[in-house]
Amino acid sequence: MPELGVGLHLVVVDGHPILPDTEIDGLLRGAEFDRNMVRAGFRFFFLPSVRRQLRHEIRAQFEAFRATGLRLDHVNAHKHMHVHPTVADLILEIGLDFGMKAVRVPYEPVEVLRRAFPNEHNSARLYGSWIERLRRRLCHAGLFVNDNLFGLAWSGGMVEERLLQLVVHLPDGINEIYLHPAAERTPALVAAMPGYRHREEFAALLSRSLEGQVAELGIRLGSYADFASALTNT
Repeated sequence: MPELGVGLHLVVVDGHPILPDTEIDGLLRGAEFDRNMVRAGFRFFFLPSVRRQLRHEIRAQFEAFRATGLRLDHVNAHKHMHVHPTVADLILEIGLDFGMKAVRVPYEPVEVLRRAFPNEHNSARLYGSWIERLRRRLCHAGLFVNDNLFGLAWSGGMVEERLLQLVVHLPDGINEIYLHPAAERTPALVAAMPGYRHREEFAALLSRSLEGQVAELGIRLGSYADFASALTNT
């Protein structure tokens, strides 16, 4: 699938590192990254030794992606930790060396959710100012970003019914909808993402009803690279 847009999902919390434990011990709790995002975030910001280790680990993950031979479509981070200013600055510092051209902005407009799902509780997130800082920083660096992201409120539950309701209410602009699809629910997936409806999300992506609705609404599908190229050429 040479046209598939594959991105780098950087992991700096709640996961396993690329580098040996001895090189990044300040980032770890045991053999894994810290699962406590708040504690990890404070350490990233205030401890120079931890920032140095974080820089080395992020570069190692970019290098691991480059070793696959895949074209880098975009970059995001596990648990959206690239909203953290220290992580964002390091991604910009390092990613441009690896041909990074697009980064996800995790902005999910609550007013759209309320129109699409009026009977469900949808509240605004508290770190909106950090998200806008990230957007400004990325745009200033000349990187392509999405306007909106959908999947935050219903992470692990973006099933056919929700997608059919959502696409009718998508705002103008570049909208990313993200899912966690899988053909099989393995023990590893159950342990990492309990309660996620992987197979139902996979089925939703293959839904003929959704395909027909997308076509009827005139929604254009593509990767970050597709839309970045289209905007450059217009």
